[in-house]
Amino acid sequence: MRFSKVGSAAIRLALVGVGKIARDQHLPTLARSDAFELVAAVNRDGPVTDVSTFTDIASMLASGIEVDAVSLCTPPACRYELAREAIEAGLHVMLEKPPATSVAEVDDLAQRAQQRGLTLFTAWHSREAAGVEPAREWLSERAIQRVRVTWKEDIRVWHPGQNWILQAGGMGVFDPGINALSILTRILPGKLTMRSATLEFPCNCASPISAEVVMLHDSARVDASFDFLYSGTPCWDIEVLTDRETLMLSDGGSRLYIDETPHLAATDHEYARLYQRFSQLIAAGASDVDPTPLQLVADAFKLGHRQQSAAFHF
Repeated sequence: MRFSKVGSAAIRLALVGVGKIARDQHLPTLARSDAFELVAAVNRDGPVTDVSTFTDIASMLASGIEVDAVSLCTPPACRYELAREAIEAGLHVMLEKPPATSVAEVDDLAQRAQQRGLTLFTAWHSREAAGVEPAREWLSERAIQRVRVTWKEDIRVWHPGQNWILQAGGMGVFDPGINALSILTRILPGKLTMRSATLEFPCNCASPISAEVVMLHDSARVDASFDFLYSGTPCWDIEVLTDRETLMLSDGGSRLYIDETPHLAATDHEYARLYQRFSQLIAAGASDVDPTPLQLVADAFKLGHRQQSAAFHF
């Protein structure tokens, strides 16, 4: 697999944290990108094929390799420090979701990037699913009456060996669940507020493995069920009952139904769209920073009623 691109216009990028999401999504997307040239990787777990690999950002910078931007794909607990280091080195920064462990960290990074004239991009990949913008447009002309989110998957299948997700700062089931919240905060015309949450913590874990939350959108109730121990076919659905018809986004936003009639189905181009957006922001000297989904997760932890369950082991 080759990543070098012909022409000086390509943005020279380093990928920081080459785990499952980087190998599944970022590397294939960068290999097809004309806007970016992958010139380096920062990875503690070994080299990345066909690109210079370093154990930390400092050693990468000291090597003399010319880098314009970084894409941070590490677990969220260390993302703030890495992003701050990159910004202080004069690099544009793209943050995988969730962008950090707190809204305060995101706000601080945004301020630092603005002071340095750099781009900061909080990349909510699920907002790039094919059905999200059509759903947003359709809902803008309707009154929302009720919303139901069902976001269930098997942690052993989708996050094998990723113990950090259930550790402190890993966010647990909200690591995938925040994808649903990122879609909701994009497609609903009004503001979402967290009202209550019930969080289930395995007795040997610091982050929840399932959650039931209630939010409000104006006066409409929004119920969301998140489950990391679902053994069936993954369910990533958002159902919105309006004053006229019912909208359903399924498969994480890639399929759109109106009153059970299919209106749209498309293949996954989420990360291609993210990197296209990142290149546009860099060219425009702008940033795109939205901590709203992260704030909802923080509110769920703050308001949540904690329940304990049996120990969980991968």
